[in-house]
Amino acid sequence: MTDKLTSLRKITTVVADTGDIAAMKLYKPQDATTNPSLILNAAQLPEYRKLIDDAIAWAKSQSSDRAQQVIDASDKLAVNIGLEILKLIPGRISTEVDARLSYDTEASIVKAKRLIKLI
Repeated sequence: MTDKLTSLRKITTVVADTGDIAAMKLYKPQDATTNPSLILNAAQLPEYRKLIDDAIAWAKSQSSDRAQQVIDASDKLAVNIGLEILKLIPGRISTEVDARLSYDTEASIVKAKRLIKLI
């Protein structure tokens, strides 16, 4: 008997909406999407400590301003987790930007380009 996920794969593309790398390994989606709340949840798992430490170190090297360091570390962590996910999926990953930018097209584009540069 075929399980539900296998049945779905026959008629659609499975996209994971999570930052949980362990779930990606288990369910093997085609594509993935992440958002700040999913990144926050994933970042609280011990296996993500290396990615967090890297993001913090990078942010500290970019600015001495604490508020900017938080923004930079958050962006870098989203990219770090996305890069880890890309090692596990054959498709694409979509990283959501800050929802406060949703009605500011120019700011959304600037943020997206900034995230791309962090790869």
